[in-house]
Amino acid sequence: MASSSIVFATIFLASLIATTRANFNNDFAITWGDGRAKILNNGDDLTLSLDKATGSGFQSKNEYLFGSIDMQLKLVPGNSAGHVTAYYLSSFGYNPDEIDFEFLGNASGQPYTLHTNVFAQGKGNREQQFHLWFDPTKDFHTYSILWNPQRIVFSVDGIPIREFKNMESQGVSFPKNQPMRIYSSLWNADDWATQGGRVKTDWTHAPFTASYRNFNANACVWASGSSSCGSSPSADSGSDWLNQELDSASLERMRWVQTNYMVYNYCADLQRFPQGLPTECTTT
Repeated sequence: MASSSIVFATIFLASLIATTRANFNNDFAITWGDGRAKILNNGDDLTLSLDKATGSGFQSKNEYLFGSIDMQLKLVPGNSAGHVTAYYLSSFGYNPDEIDFEFLGNASGQPYTLHTNVFAQGKGNREQQFHLWFDPTKDFHTYSILWNPQRIVFSVDGIPIREFKNMESQGVSFPKNQPMRIYSSLWNADDWATQGGRVKTDWTHAPFTASYRNFNANACVWASGSSSCGSSPSADSGSDWLNQELDSASLERMRWVQTNYMVYNYCADLQRFPQGLPTECTTT
């Protein structure tokens, strides 16, 4: 009986830990939008809106230098052509580092395009794009970034869709020295976002609204020139994500996504790189 009580208590405690999440009031600041961004339900939810006058955005109060970041989003439904919902990590200043999720809207009935990119020391041009295997406007889905010294992994609902490895030994820059904040915005980009700008925003459907919840960051917070993980962070401190890599099952799931849902890969664009593909595309 005692052992059953211990097991029950352990399960109950684990459930509390699993459901504990950050609060938008505490962890983020609305940065623009003139009232179009709203934190709701005592900080549990956040919405961004776009109308013909302007969009809106927010950023994290903390800076991070490596982390495992999760956010649940529900994207603009219906005719979302012409606008972009961006969710990304970025440093500040010249030659920034950046890790991007961008959701490119489309006409009703057409799929969103999930655009990913990695910038290191100001150099990007590493785009991979996907369609999703579900409707991202019907419910919330989890979009995750794992960023550790060895790799960056983009995941959707726990399924990895892209991995960018640290190949500095091959002369490929990798974001590892500049702390980054989390940013998100909803904005009009109908000069390029949908079918190369051919489909424009239909403002009769405005305002457009994207919703956020369940932010979670297992991360090294950067403040006053130092990291909360110490000068030499390691997984021994309980931060397993610092050394996390994709196992064989995860690699198989990523191959499934890339085979069935990838719609653009810079590493396969020979016309774009007539002098030869970037080093990371040809180095295993």
